[in-house]
Amino acid sequence: MPISRRELIRCLRRLGFEGPESGTRHEMMVKGVFRLALPNPHGAQEIDDALLSRILRQAGVAREDFEPVRRQSG
Repeated sequence: MPISRRELIRCLRRLGFEGPESGTRHEMMVKGVFRLALPNPHGAQEIDDALLSRILRQAGVAREDFEPVRRQSG
């Protein structure tokens, strides 16, 4: 199920990430020493399921941990 960039940021904050902060080409979310690049906003486009899976994998967040947080924010 697609997710908006704003909702993704809200969920990542609930999972302990801070930001977003300016990066070189992308904004970054930070958790400890780990930096996660966020996709750039392109109008009203939502982040599709495949990209969300890649972002969560890079963040070290299991889908099973993400979905309850996502339901809380909706």
